[in-house]
Amino acid sequence: MKRTAAFLFLVLMMGSSALAQDKAPVTLKSVLLAQLRSTHNKKEWFVPVSVALDGVTVEQAKWSDGKGNHSIGQLAHHLLFWNTQELAKLKGEKPSPFSGNNEETFNNFDDKAWKETVQKLDQVLSDMEKAIEAMDDAKLQKLANEIAHTGTHNAYHIGQIVVLRRQQGSWDAEKGVK
Repeated sequence: MKRTAAFLFLVLMMGSSALAQDKAPVTLKSVLLAQLRSTHNKKEWFVPVSVALDGVTVEQAKWSDGKGNHSIGQLAHHLLFWNTQELAKLKGEKPSPFSGNNEETFNNFDDKAWKETVQKLDQVLSDMEKAIEAMDDAKLQKLANEIAHTGTHNAYHIGQIVVLRRQQGSWDAEKGVK
């Protein structure tokens, strides 16, 4: 019996050691990419934007709570604007001109272009991830704080989108927030 227990212990230890060797080490790049992916399309600790916007109609995107809060469409447009700005910086390009009035980033929402806004946001987030994957360590170190804040900013507004969907009755609790 003791030999069997010792054998099983050794097998388990060897197996866990092999699994540990297969796991890639945590790096600054892997952490930043994980944060961005969890707000883009990888459902983990909270709902990503791909889930939060899934199935939102134009009418739902335009809906307002009547209390001066932004609509889902305005929030999505705001996310598209700022993530596009960030992508340009990551690629070493000059971001689009910005007046400094953050309200403009919400108020330029066009309900006729709703589906396009959602598609562009998904593409920009994918392109950001690719740019970070290709980034060398020196540049990543320089931009790490800004990248981390981008993920936090995205998570904040995604939470607002989910709250609005719950208020309007269009949220499916099985998608992650009950």
